Amino acid sequence: MPKNSLFTGTDVETTGHDIRTLFITRFTRLFAYGALSVILVLYLTSLGLSESKTGLLLTATLIGDTAVSLYLTTQADRVGRRRMLIAGALLMAAAGLVFAWTRSFLLLIIAGTIGVISPSGNEVGPFLAIEQAALSHVVADRSRTGVFAWYTLAGSFATALGSLVGGAIAQFMQRSPTVMPVDSYRAVVVLYAVIGFLLAFLFTRLSPAAEVAQSAAGEAQKRFFGIGRRSRDVVVKLSALFALDSFAGGFVVQSFAAYWFHLRFGTDAGSLGAIFFGANLFAGISALLATRLAARFGLVRTMVFTHLPSNVLLILVPLMPTLSLAIIVLLLRFSISQMDVPTRQSYVMAVVEPQERSAAAGITGVARTTGAALAPLLAGLMFAHPSLISLPFIVAGTLKIVYDILLYKQFIAVRPPEETTHAA
Repeated sequence: MPKNSLFTGTDVETTGHDIRTLFITRFTRLFAYGALSVILVLYLTSLGLSESKTGLLLTATLIGDTAVSLYLTTQADRVGRRRMLIAGALLMAAAGLVFAWTRSFLLLIIAGTIGVISPSGNEVGPFLAIEQAALSHVVADRSRTGVFAWYTLAGSFATALGSLVGGAIAQFMQRSPTVMPVDSYRAVVVLYAVIGFLLAFLFTRLSPAAEVAQSAAGEAQKRFFGIGRRSRDVVVKLSALFALDSFAGGFVVQSFAAYWFHLRFGTDAGSLGAIFFGANLFAGISALLATRLAARFGLVRTMVFTHLPSNVLLILVPLMPTLSLAIIVLLLRFSISQMDVPTRQSYVMAVVEPQERSAAAGITGVARTTGAALAPLLAGLMFAHPSLISLPFIVAGTLKIVYDILLYKQFIAVRPPEETTHAA
């Protein structure tokens, strides 16, 4: 195979099949996440939960996802990536079924903690980390960021489409005088569960080429949480910074952002779906631009200098006096907000050994989930007071700016192999 090939595997047909499969599973999963996120807070409050209880429940779901992800991702390279992905999909389906058929706060807490529920429209559970490791396993280093950019676009477009469809389903069902709003939201939750089962089937289609070689898997077993000593310091620092970024983002998860538009401007479910369809579509397109920027300026500079202005725009959203202006600022924010995503993912894969990739992505992902898990509880308390419903946007934007500054100071000198080779 030519050295400049996209693929690093020896069987191009098999490798191409795995890449297509991973893109399809990404699209399918994020479609479900997007559909659920638009109506989740509306659904839970329609069940009779207060805003503070809803925030507590969302925090519990993210904490549970953290524990599940930490176990599945740190074991994936040893036990099998495909097996762990299937297990995560089944947990997603089970959580959706319980959320659809009970009003019990205790059962919802248990299902959200053990299962996989996405309140933000973003990735939760073990999927992202293991899929990133599998993709990095079969593509060349210099193609990695580009593949991750398209992978991010697929997810953002799926989230956008899911947001549109989730809102449209609820809006369409509410046109019938016999359908209560809670039942229209429940239909979307059932759809989420069904997609979880579909996802489990799709993961069975992955080939052995997506797995770590047995010799490397055995070596990974000897490492602490799958990470060797040389990579440990980098992974710990990145995890701490990513936790801060996600803690900030947890104040404005898509479910709460949609709820803010509903409270502030009386926006209905159908309009919310359209708003976040556009937002996520812009976000996905922005990820493609990150590839060229990273090739010219480097991964860390691209991460920081595209993230900073998006956070300023986030602070400005609740300061807008009209719905139209708030939507415009939100869309502007999303049009640059995802440029750091493929670059961040590629950077983590680049600065650790190949047999550490699932674990590194899993640990940094768990750090992100942990950070995000704490914020919805605080955001719920803010939303319980009408005078504070805009405060989460300001807190989130400010903390994210602090994250950008710290990331630049800590990692501007730590360069991935493809940048070192290019410089040489």
